[in-house]
Amino acid sequence: MASHNDFGAWGENIAEEYLRHKGYSIFERDWHHGHKDIDIIAYEDDTDTLVIVEVKTRRSEDLTTALQAVDGQKERNILQAAFAYTRYLNRYLPRIRFDIITVVGDMSAYKLNHYPGILKPGTRGVRAF
Repeated sequence: MASHNDFGAWGENIAEEYLRHKGYSIFERDWHHGHKDIDIIAYEDDTDTLVIVEVKTRRSEDLTTALQAVDGQKERNILQAAFAYTRYLNRYLPRIRFDIITVVGDMSAYKLNHYPGILKPGTRGVRAF
């Protein structure tokens, strides 16, 4: 596996650990539908919400922020994969939320930010800042 893939997997591990610590149940990691994927599919028991999580890991944010790396095409891919996942489950889900978690740094020191509900389906790429 390429080192950037290892680094991305490390960031996803950090994000998963964070979500578990916050009380989320993890349903899936790296769920794929064709060439589209979802990094983490979790469930927030307190709000009865399925949470689709995109994780962006960066060593630094010198050129762009990790959050900026989730562009319009990536947003569309996440939404399409989430739709495929709900069909795969074949059951009614009253609440679905789209989060982004950024992990910036390395194993010696990193910063994690969680942006719950930042992607809003139907807003044509506009984030809920």
